[in-house]
Amino acid sequence: MHVPDGFLDAPTSIGAAVVAASGVALALRGARRELDDRTAPLAGLVALFIFSTQMLNFPIAAGTSGHLLGGALAAVLVGPCTATLSITVVLLVQATLMADGGITALGTNITLMGLVGVWTGWLVFIALRRVLPKRPLWVVPAAAVAALVSVPTAALAFSLLFDVGGTVDVPFATVATTMVGIHTLIGIGEAVITALAVLSIVVVRPDLVHGARPSLERRTLTIREGVSA
Repeated sequence: MHVPDGFLDAPTSIGAAVVAASGVALALRGARRELDDRTAPLAGLVALFIFSTQMLNFPIAAGTSGHLLGGALAAVLVGPCTATLSITVVLLVQATLMADGGITALGTNITLMGLVGVWTGWLVFIALRRVLPKRPLWVVPAAAVAALVSVPTAALAFSLLFDVGGTVDVPFATVATTMVGIHTLIGIGEAVITALAVLSIVVVRPDLVHGARPSLERRTLTIREGVSA
């Protein structure tokens, strides 16, 4: 999903950079409401985890491979605004220090993974959370489905950008079919990783999982009076 330099023309890249900058600015404000003294360290750990796992590629088919995008995972663990910031930091480090994704395409990558990936995953997650049982463990399948949907959606967003400002004349249907098809398979791997990561935390400290907090708030304490002889 890391878009390199030269795939999109200058106006499209600039437009994506403006969208990315605006999204990050709004995320900076929103993250203040999501973080507290307990969860702030988790945001750094999430960014480190995503950075590390993006270095690992798993085979898909015909010589292609995929890696974790991490948008839905980060949104469920630390909230969507903080997730956008975490993904942005990861992409910035990768582009400047590791040549993974182009410098001129940094805004495009942030838009695709830090905005589309994160917020698509979050919207799917909260929609599922409303219909699933209100228990912390049910955030695990909701997070998995959110991750599965977020990856091909980001791929579709890239296909739309490429149709607008791609530097090579390729039909939209061809690009979209290829990108969405491959990234649907990647999304399956992302769903598995997301489910395992969320499960490992929610069974121990559900209060640290941003997406599980509403189910914890619904719990009530019942004290039964003892019967004396």
